[in-house]
Amino acid sequence: MSPRKGKATPAQYSTVVVLRLYVVGGAPNSIQAIANLEAICAEYLVDGHRLEVVDVLDNPRRAMAEGVLVTPSLAKLSPLPAAQVVGNLSDKKRVLLALGLKPHGK
Repeated sequence: MSPRKGKATPAQYSTVVVLRLYVVGGAPNSIQAIANLEAICAEYLVDGHRLEVVDVLDNPRRAMAEGVLVTPSLAKLSPLPAAQVVGNLSDKKRVLLALGLKPHGK
């Protein structure tokens, strides 16, 4: 077989970050976590993420089966390595680090 002639074009793809946020209904920390995560995703993961919000009041067995003991709790499912952040996600640097992202600027 002869090698292909011409320039090879690399496949165009993007990595989609899959996230799951566990919250408790309308609790203030849960509302804050959703807002903080949405802002981070809008800035750093534009069209490159999937977010599932799980209300543990509606799905207590699922939360227990998945080992969620504290809310709000963010789980990065993919790409690997998986990571977790607990709290209202106001510490942007910590959330970015868990997601494997670098802060803009400095």
